[in-house]
Amino acid sequence: MPERTAVVASASGLHARPAAIFAEAAAELDVEVTIALAGTPEDEAMDASSILSLMTLGAGNGDTVVLRAEGPGAEEALDKLATLVETDLDAE
Repeated sequence: MPERTAVVASASGLHARPAAIFAEAAAELDVEVTIALAGTPEDEAMDASSILSLMTLGAGNGDTVVLRAEGPGAEEALDKLATLVETDLDAE
């Protein structure tokens, strides 16, 4: 299963506005994507398209997350979402 690691750039982490933007982008993709804090077992990964899951994840500024996806278009989806994580979405 393809995966990407990314460092959370938003000052508020993946909370509130950044979580909403990220969840919406993940929901628009044709593949299911999971997200987890780096070092978390793979079976504890959460649905990346769920704002509630993202808020529960508790990923703060500077934390590393692991994104995983499977299926056609997975690599492109992960590239897009990793770029979002590494963008300060609070500033946009």
